Amino acid sequence: MPNPLLEDEPIAQGSNSMFDRVVDWFRPAAAIPRKSPEEIAKAYPIFRWRIFEATFIAYAAYYLVRNNLSPVQIDLGQALGYDKTMLGSILASSAGAYGIGKLVLGQFADHANAKRFLLLGLVLTAAVNFAFGLSRDFPVHLFLWSLNGFVQGMGSGPCLRSLAHWYSIRERGTVFGFWNVSHNIGGGAAGIVAAECTKYFGWPSAFYVPGALALVCAVYVFFRMSDTPQSVGLPPIEEYTEGGAFSLGQQFSERELSIREVIFDYLLRNRLLWILACATFFAYIANYSIIDWGPTFLREAKGASLTEGGVSIAVNEGAGIFGMLAMGWLSDRVGGRRGMVSALSMLPLIFGFLALIMVPAHELWLDFVIFAVLGFFSYGPLMLMGVMSIDFTSKKAVATAGGFIALFGYMGRMVEGQAIGWIAQRYGWALGFECVIGCVLMGFILLCFTWNSRPRG
Repeated sequence: MPNPLLEDEPIAQGSNSMFDRVVDWFRPAAAIPRKSPEEIAKAYPIFRWRIFEATFIAYAAYYLVRNNLSPVQIDLGQALGYDKTMLGSILASSAGAYGIGKLVLGQFADHANAKRFLLLGLVLTAAVNFAFGLSRDFPVHLFLWSLNGFVQGMGSGPCLRSLAHWYSIRERGTVFGFWNVSHNIGGGAAGIVAAECTKYFGWPSAFYVPGALALVCAVYVFFRMSDTPQSVGLPPIEEYTEGGAFSLGQQFSERELSIREVIFDYLLRNRLLWILACATFFAYIANYSIIDWGPTFLREAKGASLTEGGVSIAVNEGAGIFGMLAMGWLSDRVGGRRGMVSALSMLPLIFGFLALIMVPAHELWLDFVIFAVLGFFSYGPLMLMGVMSIDFTSKKAVATAGGFIALFGYMGRMVEGQAIGWIAQRYGWALGFECVIGCVLMGFILLCFTWNSRPRG
């Protein structure tokens, strides 16, 4: 007989309407009778790897159909007569819609079957990409890419929910450090795929091919991924430890949270989460000021070529991967004090931005070193802030919490996109980066309030 303490919210029975059937299909998978200890010991590591692998591939696929516009926007603009203002409007609308989508759809992800929710998002974003490639009208393109940004909000929520259910508190930093590499891989692959497709088949193929790849990944997720451990006859992660042992002397009670509990108890009344959200606002400004304006700065102020400007971003992203892995591992080693690790990581950014201002022109190797330092120390805190949104809430509210802080982050990116360019245009790059340093200091101060915070048990 199933243990009632371990059952997820059961699927409703006897629903007749189409709406009820759709709702039932998205409910978290019900628990099934638990396997024997021997079967648990054998199956748990396999399922954990499958969950990590499936969410890693799926999230990389989301980036294939999100970062594919920027590399081909010049070709799109030339073909359809779009100027930079029009193209910028498309990109900005998508960024804003993405932040809203992560918050709104994260609430649904916390109350849904993670596999099915993730799969649906891939199918929808692929469909929007197909429609974008078929369209030749600016208002339609503006609407479709905004819709794509909103639908993209279905990606991270179910991934966070799955990883929080399958990996324990003591290993979150390391696991999320590796998992976050998926967006670096997906984002980098998106540029290559989109550019090569446009080169040989025209700009519409930059949306058709990634869309098709997203559908292939959706099929893979369907066959490879599972919902919660209880849905496949395994104990919750709080009981399981490596080797199939049980960390608790009794079975762990677990239930799905109501929408009211998630919003009021775990979000609006959560002081640490509000502090974290505000810190994320400033951290995004620091990180994306280099991504969005770094190549332009090097070309205008340091005499870099178009290719060298592109290489600077590759250096920054590559170093960011190592930063996420190192800081995720370190945060686990210090007992989950990720606020402390994140705050300390902000300090080298101050010296990095100062160095960019002071290094003379035509010393690009020094600029590349600085870009690597900035990437290493800026991506780590962003990743850890996502992990802290889980630490400070519940694994039943992780998608909502992640969407909440992401909304603040993308608000920061929208401010950065407008403000840094405006300041640099009128007062020079030095003042622009000095303002970024001010944002880094604000992020550091806010993160200090989370210095001694540890994950909730």
